[in-house]
Amino acid sequence: MSEHEHTEHIVSPGMYLAIITTLLILTGLTVGAAFVNLGRFNIAVALLIATVKATLVVLIFMHAKYAPERTKLVIIAGIFWLALLLFMTLSDYASRVDYRGVRYPMTQIISHTLGNRG
Repeated sequence: MSEHEHTEHIVSPGMYLAIITTLLILTGLTVGAAFVNLGRFNIAVALLIATVKATLVVLIFMHAKYAPERTKLVIIAGIFWLALLLFMTLSDYASRVDYRGVRYPMTQIISHTLGNRG
């Protein structure tokens, strides 16, 4: 048997308790933010909180923080692929034209904001 047989990282129960407490606080913050009218920033705040929670879960509970470099590369590639798909979907949504020929809906908002009427 080699001396590097057990290479898993052991996370202390205190760390798990701190992370679960943080996740519960962030969940409460998400619920609280749902009752506050932040205008068009409501979705951005909710997604930011969700991203922080997902990052904590992946790094600590799924042990990605202590994973080999190859595993980290796969995780980063997955995040890049998700970002690429979201970018393509949102760019399609922003340039959408419905069956009546009306540019809907983001293009109208962008045109109105920039002062381009048409």
